[in-house]
Amino acid sequence: MATGKREYTNGELTVVWQPKLCTHGGKCAFGLPKVFKPKDRPWVQMENGTTEEIENQVRQCPSGALSCYRSSD
Repeated sequence: MATGKREYTNGELTVVWQPKLCTHGGKCAFGLPKVFKPKDRPWVQMENGTTEEIENQVRQCPSGALSCYRSSD
């Protein structure tokens, strides 16, 4: 299993995944399956959702393994 942080971005929003914190409960994949695809690589496909959809789903991560921040202009 990967141990370092992974970042995925659409240029406007960056999602940070911390594998060590992930409990693999699947809330992200069930909530927004077009973006969070655990069987694919990369498993976070930012181009498949809007910034707002992704940000809202990341906020629901129960373990805190997913977080996000908006790019500053």
